[in-house]
Amino acid sequence: MVIYAALIRLVAPLYPKARLWCDGRKGMFDRMREAIGEGEKIAWVHVASLGDFEQGRPIVDRIKADYPDYKILLTFFSPSGYEVRKNYPNADYVFYIPADTKRDVRAFLDVAKPEIAIFVKYEFWLNMLAELRRRNIRTFIVSAIFRRKSIFFNPFGAIWRKALRSFEMLFVQDEASRELLAEIAVTNVVVAGDTRFDRVATIAEAAERVEVVEQFKGEKRLFVAGSTWGADEEILLPLINANPDIKFVVAPHEMEESRIERILCEAKGGAVRYSQLPQSDFVDKQVLVLDTMGLLSRVYGSAEWAYVGGGFGAGIHNTLEAAVYGLPVAFGPKYHKFKEARDLIALGVGRSVKDEQELQSWFDELKSDADYLARLSAIAKLYVGQHRGTTEKIVSAIFGRNSTL
Repeated sequence: MVIYAALIRLVAPLYPKARLWCDGRKGMFDRMREAIGEGEKIAWVHVASLGDFEQGRPIVDRIKADYPDYKILLTFFSPSGYEVRKNYPNADYVFYIPADTKRDVRAFLDVAKPEIAIFVKYEFWLNMLAELRRRNIRTFIVSAIFRRKSIFFNPFGAIWRKALRSFEMLFVQDEASRELLAEIAVTNVVVAGDTRFDRVATIAEAAERVEVVEQFKGEKRLFVAGSTWGADEEILLPLINANPDIKFVVAPHEMEESRIERILCEAKGGAVRYSQLPQSDFVDKQVLVLDTMGLLSRVYGSAEWAYVGGGFGAGIHNTLEAAVYGLPVAFGPKYHKFKEARDLIALGVGRSVKDEQELQSWFDELKSDADYLARLSAIAKLYVGQHRGTTEKIVSAIFGRNSTL
C-alpha cells in the first residue's frame, strides 16, 4: 500500500482520478475531527466505488430509518463513488477510506471510533481488519460472494484466511459461498442474499418516467443499452442500424468524447445527446445518448429490451436494474462472476452474446414474438420479487442485539 500510494501521487498530475484520490485524503483526519462529535454512536459502512454503493445503499437507508441513535459514516475507496455521493443525505459523514497502512488505519479509527463496521462485497483490507479485530469493534461483510479461485482458498492465502476471522458474521449471497467458507473452517456465515434486489425494487416502485425519454420514444418501441464500453458499442451500432423502426438509448459507462462522437456519427437514423435536450430537434432521431449520471435506472422503465455493458472487459454491470422492469437482457461473455446473470440465463431472461450476429439473432427472436416477450417479462419480475428482503435480514441481525430502540 505504501508503494501503491506513492505511485498514485506520482501520476496524480497527469490523471484526474489519481489526483482526486490523493486530494480527497489530504487533511482528511483533521476534517473528520471537525465533523464527528465526541461520544457519537458511529455505524461505519464502507464501499469501494459507485457500483458497490448501490449494493450498500439499502443498508445505509435502513439504518438511518430504523436506528436513528446511530450516526452513519460512509467511506469510499474510489473517486468515482466519492465524487458522486459525497453529499448523500442519509449518511452523516462521507469520507475516503485511508490507505491501508498501519499508521493511517490507526489514525482513522482513533477519530471515527465506530461501534460497528460494515464492509460491502469484496472489501478485504488486511491492516484495517486486523486493527478492527484488535479493538474488538463489531465487523461484518454483506452481500459477499466467494469463488473457488479466490485467494482465500489458495495454499498461500493464510494471511487472507486470517482476515476472515475479523468478521463477527459474513452475510453471503449464495449457498456455494457458505460451503466454500466451511471448507476453511469459517462457519459464522449467513446466506442472506444480495441487497441489490432490494435497491432495484425500491427504485422501480418509486420511479417516475423520464419525460424527455418518453417524448423521444413516442409511439415506437425502445431498446436501452446501459453502462456500455467501446467493445459493447462495436456490436450495438450494427444492431441500431439494422433496426430503423426501433428507438435506442445508449448510456456509456464513462463519458469519453470520442466514443460519444462515434455513436452520433455512425447511427444512420440520427443521434442526439441527452444534455442537448430539449434545445435539439430529437423526436425524429433514432438514438439518444444518455451523457449524464443518475438516470439510467429510471430510463430502463421506458424500454422493452435491454443490453448491459462491461461483458467484454472486467465483467458486466448491473443487470438487475433492467430485469426489475421485466426486460430481457443481453450482455457480453464475461458474466460468470455474477450470480444474477447466471440465474437470468438459466431462466431464459438473460443472453450472453459474443458478437453482433449473436446479438441480432437474440433481438430478432424477441422483436417478432410479443407472447414470448411477455412471458420473459413476467419471469424477470418474479425473479427479482422472490429475492427481496436481504436488507431487513442483515440489519436486524446486526443491530437487533445492541440497539436501544
